[in-house]
Amino acid sequence: MKQYLIDGLRLKDYVKLKAYLDKYLKSSPLGGIYWLELDRQLLTPIQKEHEECHPHVFALMLEETYLSCEFLVRIKKNIKCDCMDYATREQRDWLIDQADAILEKLDIRI
Repeated sequence: MKQYLIDGLRLKDYVKLKAYLDKYLKSSPLGGIYWLELDRQLLTPIQKEHEECHPHVFALMLEETYLSCEFLVRIKKNIKCDCMDYATREQRDWLIDQADAILEKLDIRI
């Protein structure tokens, strides 16, 4: 899986990050996985066409020592659809910027 991995989290970083993600993102029934909704302006043409698949999301997995942000644009309603795909460069850069902004907001220095 292609991903943006932020490792080397300290326990206090993990606690702050978990509290933030619990408050602002929807979580998966699987523990430690959160859904970050992709900005609709960044959707590809096929993703825009698939209204029934919205929202398109990135999976963020939080563990005690790392945060993993997958580069796969997913949908939560089905297991598979043609609109699921690896992020475009613009989508990928947006995801990285979002993850970095959260760390900055929480004053987490890696």
